[in-house]
Amino acid sequence: MPRTADLQLEQFLPYRLSVLSNTISSAIATDYSRRFGLTIPQWRVLAVLADTPNLTAAQISTRTAMDKVAVSRAVASLLARSAIVRSPVASDRRKAHLQLSAAGTSMYAEVVPVARQYERNLLDGLTSNDRAAFDRILSLLLSRATELGPA
Repeated sequence: MPRTADLQLEQFLPYRLSVLSNTISSAIATDYSRRFGLTIPQWRVLAVLADTPNLTAAQISTRTAMDKVAVSRAVASLLARSAIVRSPVASDRRKAHLQLSAAGTSMYAEVVPVARQYERNLLDGLTSNDRAAFDRILSLLLSRATELGPA
């Protein structure tokens, strides 16, 4: 018999956000894999480098909140596909700046319309006020989670 202090998973915000994120990522990953041969980590690396070139893998990991190993694997596979190029960081030869190659830029340009259409389909049915409120709330929650740090 549940007590009032028990966690009700279906109402627990971190759980609900995780399920939402995993559901969306899984659906879109299937499409990206089939159409472009990309995993979600690979796509995220491409997208981040398209937005901000010359980041290190560690900076990408921080910016995406992805595990460093996942970023490292994505970077290695994108390098093997010649989608990104690296150049050593002058102050620390163990690090490298990454940027999209011409092939990576082309790949990114092909994926963006698909990603944007998925986003439009996902948000379809929300009013412009709903979307604005949702965006504001996501920003506030991210800011608050960053302030709070680990539980």
